[in-house]
Amino acid sequence: MTNTTSRATANADKLRDKRVQQEIIAISDDIRSQRPWLKYQDTIGLSIFSISIFGCLLNAYLYIQGVMPAWMVILGTAFWTSILHELEHDLIHWMYFKKNKAIHHLMMLGVYVFRPFTVNPWVRRHIHFHHHKNSGSATDIEERGITNGEQWGIKRLLMVSDNMLAVYLRPFKYLFEPLRLYRQGKVTRRDLKNFRLIGLLSYNPLGIVSHMLWHGFILFHLANGVAWMFSMSIPWPSLLLDQMPWLTTLAVVLFAPNALRTFCLHFISSNMHYYGDNKQGVIVEQCQVLNVWWLIPLQLFCFNFGNTHAIHHFVVRDPFYVRQMTAKRALPVLKENGVRFNDIGSFRRANRMHPVKKTNRQPVASVA
Repeated sequence: MTNTTSRATANADKLRDKRVQQEIIAISDDIRSQRPWLKYQDTIGLSIFSISIFGCLLNAYLYIQGVMPAWMVILGTAFWTSILHELEHDLIHWMYFKKNKAIHHLMMLGVYVFRPFTVNPWVRRHIHFHHHKNSGSATDIEERGITNGEQWGIKRLLMVSDNMLAVYLRPFKYLFEPLRLYRQGKVTRRDLKNFRLIGLLSYNPLGIVSHMLWHGFILFHLANGVAWMFSMSIPWPSLLLDQMPWLTTLAVVLFAPNALRTFCLHFISSNMHYYGDNKQGVIVEQCQVLNVWWLIPLQLFCFNFGNTHAIHHFVVRDPFYVRQMTAKRALPVLKENGVRFNDIGSFRRANRMHPVKKTNRQPVASVA
């Protein structure tokens, strides 16, 4: 009887997911039919890529010329790089220049160079496809890597703001958890080798160097700040002081904007995806829609990610700008079929769908 009920529930979940997919595809097809120019997807992608790169370079030029203040450069470039992130995500799904590999990989390189704190996009392609198949599981290393499933506190706040801190502050988890998952039978030996290879290649070489420079810049000014508080000064060697002008420029035009963008995206993404007690393979339970008003400042620097990313889990084919167009009509479809909206309680539950009893650690009734 229990097996029969389980099979019936599983079939109902699959039918519900399929229904949502069909309705969103119908909405997307309708929008595409009203806007014939959307069929030029490669041209649109390359145009957005070029404009975003130009925006970053223009901001850098205006800062170097003393025309644009640092705070404006940081905000503006964070916005342009948020668009580059969306382009990277679409490129990972082969949405642009699938038949012209040279331009495709050139765009992949461009979105990586202007977002050096990110995982190598060619490596990320593998872990992102794994994320779609195993969202919310212990092997979903893409989301777990940006703190999905962690308890909230100062440690998680630091890890959300910096990819390398997410590694430094969880060294034993990175070293030993893949082996634990293998022993539990949750991953194969091949998966284990792939996880280790991904860990080795994810941030090399661009990410490692960029993080070292950024962390050094922060520590330099932090040390000076502490010394100033005690009416002291630090006798830095002249060789180091000679490097600060170009490092400061690099920090303003590249590192700081990406740090801001990273925090906004990772805060939204790690909290909109569920972890641990969602049904595997059931798309309705993979993530929620986060569009509460007080997250608007963060949404500005991750291109409305919390409002539209759940749509992507159902319909992968649409580029990010089409998802924005479908959102008004697609979001009610998600709500009608059980996708949660603004389940802020999940922040306290370490991104679980359900509260957990302290006595036996078993999930209780779902939050409405």
